[in-house]
Amino acid sequence: MPEFLQLVSVDEARGALLAGTAALTEEETIPTGLALGRVTSRDIASPADSPSFRRSEVDGFALRSRDTHAASAALPAYLSVMGEVLMGRAAGLALAEGQAALIHTGGHLPDGADAVVMVEDTQVSRLGEIEVLRALAPGENVLQVGEDVKVGQVVLAAHVRLRAQEVGALMGLGVTHTPVVRRPRVAIIATGDEVVPPEAAPDPGQVRDVNSYVVEAIVLRAGGVPRRHGIVGDDEGALREAARQALDESDALVITAGSSVSTRDMTVRVAQDLGPPGVIVHGIATKPGKPTILALAGGKPVLGLPGNPVSAAVIAMLYVAPVVEKLLGLEPAVRLAALRARITRNLPSLAGREDYIPGRWIDRAGEIWVEPIFGKSNLIFTLVRADGLIRLNADVNGVAQADWVDFIPFSGLALT
Repeated sequence: MPEFLQLVSVDEARGALLAGTAALTEEETIPTGLALGRVTSRDIASPADSPSFRRSEVDGFALRSRDTHAASAALPAYLSVMGEVLMGRAAGLALAEGQAALIHTGGHLPDGADAVVMVEDTQVSRLGEIEVLRALAPGENVLQVGEDVKVGQVVLAAHVRLRAQEVGALMGLGVTHTPVVRRPRVAIIATGDEVVPPEAAPDPGQVRDVNSYVVEAIVLRAGGVPRRHGIVGDDEGALREAARQALDESDALVITAGSSVSTRDMTVRVAQDLGPPGVIVHGIATKPGKPTILALAGGKPVLGLPGNPVSAAVIAMLYVAPVVEKLLGLEPAVRLAALRARITRNLPSLAGREDYIPGRWIDRAGEIWVEPIFGKSNLIFTLVRADGLIRLNADVNGVAQADWVDFIPFSGLALT
């Protein structure tokens, strides 16, 4: 078996790949309502104050705070109710000394009013008059103009992935179109004489292409645009031609290798020839994924994934997703964040190698544990049954039952 160029740590490998990957600079403007998950391309400033008028935070009575000085349940302040603020309209009222107006949450504060007493802190003394049972401070229960956001204020910085709350906030300011980074195009090539399309009936010795679709889903979830370029047999010339064309049309290239050693070696040579600086990592001190290939071709990342579906899926989660994030201008962590959980059983490991083992959550009397799921690396349903990956660091020789371990939930991968 050919020697790996040099085994490097998981963190070192990912850091080297991301350091050589430049963020895209192209932007497009899209409807804000369709911008969930997209990444802002530049700072966004508010076109208006928010709130744009003084409004009530509660249901109650708008009043002048000085009219409630020293008010208490034992000695209430008596105010006459001179009207009601209708929702969706300007108040159209002006309060004089000793007056109040019925107001609802979000209602426009009348002129002269500077506070709102909650209805629970009042009681009706007689028709058209209320008792206020506590003193109020100026501004109490009132949202002031620009209290949330002032006109011209930067409300979202560049390179922020938009969540539901950001979409809603922009809509609330009238920002109906948002500038975002163009989604990175990631080319995907499957290799191997034994690999056939999913719609084919495989003959003995053949397998359906799983890896292209796993990588495609991971790219989509990370915010990229996957482009499958089909299956290339164990022909170095054909792979080189397909890789060059795919990379020319894309921002990154992922090649999932066939199962044979010769196919992996072929992928290394092709990746090296695609452009400088070529292969930067060939072999990572991890399981699964030791034969992973990482390269850069003229600033474009090229990744060679193992052929076994579990290995390919894990490496795609750990390397392809961060590449997409970096292309979007995000700053993916070199080391993925993990939760801490107790392990349900002894788990062996080798010092000097970082292990990733599929696992699932188990609730034990309100405490969360994680149970390893064992399966060979060509059995994709090992991952289907898992909730995430147990990470055993390179400085441990395994863990014992009930020890604390790092657990990376699938729900958190590629969503930095």
